[in-house]
Amino acid sequence: MPAEPVRVLIADDQALLRGSFRVLVEAEPGLTVVGEAGTGAAAVELALRARPDVVLMDVRMPEMDGIEATRLIRNTPETSGVRVLILTMFDHDTYVFSALRAGASGFLLKDVSPVELLQAIRVVASGESLLAPSVTRRLVAEFCRRPEPVPRVPTELGGLTAREHEVLTLVTRGLANGEIARRLHVSPATVKTHIGHLFDKLGVRDRVQLVIIGYETGIIQPGNR
Repeated sequence: MPAEPVRVLIADDQALLRGSFRVLVEAEPGLTVVGEAGTGAAAVELALRARPDVVLMDVRMPEMDGIEATRLIRNTPETSGVRVLILTMFDHDTYVFSALRAGASGFLLKDVSPVELLQAIRVVASGESLLAPSVTRRLVAEFCRRPEPVPRVPTELGGLTAREHEVLTLVTRGLANGEIARRLHVSPATVKTHIGHLFDKLGVRDRVQLVIIGYETGIIQPGNR
């Protein structure tokens, strides 16, 4: 039997944009749209009712923004398995870190190409996180512009091996598994194993949250590449 299609919920306050996303997703084999929401509150309600695999979530919406909607979806037992992919203009949305902390599995800029968007949906639906190196660099720049408290150092970092610390540093810099493997002269499978250990030791769900920990603990500093 053919695999079940990936079920997608589109949440954006612009009807024209929602319609464009629907046409794009519905035209792709293996993907289907199960609903559209024009507000964050509607997205939460529809996620509970339709149980999508992935929500394409805008940040700025009326009634409830995409950050709070993401938090509610991810923290509600019935929808905790729903993956959220944030769509943002970024230059105008300074809430990206908050959205990722709320449980989003990644984000894309709204000028992403159709091919990249469709691929991102599949990646997130498969249980992976999406944090492209180019987007990571923009995140770093934004993070460094914002006033932040003195970096916190979770006690869990003390339990990392030297190699795990190296991997965390490279993940924070935005390197993909293959790039990390080449840098450390190990196999991609070994890198994946180290990242799994980091998930367990740091109590996070995905790669995006590893990057946030890397920023907040000062593993990389402004200008340190």
